Amino acid sequence: MAEQNFVDYVKILFRSGNGGQGSVHFLRLKGVPKGGPDGGNGGRGGHIILKGNAQLWTLLHLKYRKHIYADNGVNGSESNSTGADGDDIIVEVPLGTVAIDPETKEKLAEITEDGEKIILMKGGRGGKGNAFFATSTQQSPDYSQPGEAGKEAWTILELKILADVGLVGFPNAGKSTLLSALSSARPEIADYPFTTLVPNLGIVKYRDNRSFVMADIPGIIEDAHLGKGLGTRFLRHIERNSALLFMIPCDSQDIKKEYQILLHELESHNPELMYKPRILAITKTDIVESEWENLIKDELPDEIPHVFISSVTGKGIDRLKDLIWEMIN
Repeated sequence: MAEQNFVDYVKILFRSGNGGQGSVHFLRLKGVPKGGPDGGNGGRGGHIILKGNAQLWTLLHLKYRKHIYADNGVNGSESNSTGADGDDIIVEVPLGTVAIDPETKEKLAEITEDGEKIILMKGGRGGKGNAFFATSTQQSPDYSQPGEAGKEAWTILELKILADVGLVGFPNAGKSTLLSALSSARPEIADYPFTTLVPNLGIVKYRDNRSFVMADIPGIIEDAHLGKGLGTRFLRHIERNSALLFMIPCDSQDIKKEYQILLHELESHNPELMYKPRILAITKTDIVESEWENLIKDELPDEIPHVFISSVTGKGIDRLKDLIWEMIN
C-alpha cells in the first residue's frame, strides 16, 4: 500500500435532504366546482448512508470530497400525488471505518461488515398536504405542512485497520521483515527508524488452507501517546486487532523494560487494549548464539508466552504461527 495512497482520516460536511412541502390544492372539475382538498404530501429528503466495502482499504476516494449533499424531497401536488423522495447518497467506506462528531467526539456509526449500511443522517420528512388535514368538521383545510429540514454537520471518518493480529514494537524491531516473510505483502524495509509510515496488511497462510490477517503498525516509541514520534496517529489501528504480537529484537538492552514501555503506551492510549491476548516474539535471533536463549529466559516477562524467531532463517516461525492461531481461535 503506497504511503501517498493510504488515507485513514477525512473530515466532510454532510447534508441530508430537506423534505418536500405538502401541497394545498382543491379538486376543480367540470361539474364539481367545489371538490374537496386533494393536495398531496411532500417526499422525504435523501439520507446520507455509509456502506461497508471489503474491497476498499483506505479513505483515499473521499480525501478531496469536502461536501457531500443528498437531494431534497419533491413537493406534493394535486390529485393526492406524493412528491418523489430525494435520492439517498451512499458513501462506500472500508471495513473498520468509524464516524465521529468532531465537537463531542461521540461515535456516530461504525462499519465492520461488507455490505453493511448505516444511516448517518436521515433526510427530512415530507410535509403533509391539505388532504391529510380534512375532517368531518374541517372539510376544506387551506393549509399544509412544510417539509422537515435535513441535517447538516461536519463529520470525521476515521479508519481503524481490521486484522486478526497486530504487530507492536519499537522502530526497527523487525515487524516489516516478519510480515514480508509470512505473506505476499512487501512493505518498505530498511535499517533506519520509521521505515513503515503506513499500516500494512498481509494474509498469512496456515495449515489446511487456513489463513489469518496480520497488520504491521508503524513503530511506537516511548511517550507516543503524548504525540512523540508518529504519535497516536496509528495507535488506533491496534484497537481493531483481535490479538497483539509484541516484537522486541534480541539485541535490546533490556527486553522486559522495552516490553513494559510498549505496554504502557498502549494502556495510556486505550486501557481496553490490556484485555487483548498477546504474545512476545524475540526477533533477529540469527545474530546471536543458540546458548543465548537459555541465558536470557529469566529476564523475559512472566505473564506472556514468548517465542524466539528469525525472519531471515525461518527459526521459530512455525511455532509462532501455531501460537497466533491458538490465540485468535
